[in-house]
Amino acid sequence: MTNSSCASGPCGCNQPQAATLPVAHVNGVALHAPGETLAQELLRQRACTELLRQQAQREGLLAPGDAPGLDGATSEAATAAIEALLERALKVPEPSEEACRRYHAAHPAFGGQGARAHLRHVLFAVTPGIDVGLLRQRAEALLMELRCADDGGPAFGEAARQWSNCPSGAGGGDLGWLTPEDCAPEFGREIFDSQEVGVLSRLVHSRFGLHIVQVCGRDAAQPAPFDDVRASIALVLRQQSWVNALRQYLQLLAAEAEIEGVQLEAATSPLVQ
Repeated sequence: MTNSSCASGPCGCNQPQAATLPVAHVNGVALHAPGETLAQELLRQRACTELLRQQAQREGLLAPGDAPGLDGATSEAATAAIEALLERALKVPEPSEEACRRYHAAHPAFGGQGARAHLRHVLFAVTPGIDVGLLRQRAEALLMELRCADDGGPAFGEAARQWSNCPSGAGGGDLGWLTPEDCAPEFGREIFDSQEVGVLSRLVHSRFGLHIVQVCGRDAAQPAPFDDVRASIALVLRQQSWVNALRQYLQLLAAEAEIEGVQLEAATSPLVQ
């Protein structure tokens, strides 16, 4: 019979105690509660926010007594202080005319009108309580099967009728001709940011689930004149410069900080998606 008296454990028993998970810190400030396990990406986001919050305090933009919650939430005052800090610290120049023209030449479809694609898909819907890992395995197995099919036609339609959670499955998964505006943004980017035709080599993720997509045909967009899209291109380049400046700023802050339990070498800002 096991002795229930304690010699080492805090509860007074001799049973082995579960190892305490380390808590990630930035300059001694905890990023989560003891024993809580977070994904590295979420830890990096919290660490980036905490670096900025502490810098705002050092520069007098935020009261010394402000403290983050262990759930990663920041106060309204901290959010406003971080915005003020970034406004002060990140000086992003306006894109030059030459830079805008180079971008336009490298992205001739930017701002163009009329791009469309004839699509078929098999949707594996993500619903509450579903095992997403198992769903992905099933979708990836079918994707491989369809990419290896000799005809790329009847087999896809049969798979859509059997497996798709979309009403289009009854028609072999045919969605007809779609423009980027017809699609959910995340779905449209996957389809229209490339020129692939046929069964795409990867699953397409959207808010509806996992899609196996076949591009049956494409009509290219008509290029927009530079003068019509110059302002939009400038916004894109300015945002790119701002993101780069923010990453460099975070790297500088991280180099001067004591950081435990999270790697920031490839960190991206929680303010940028």
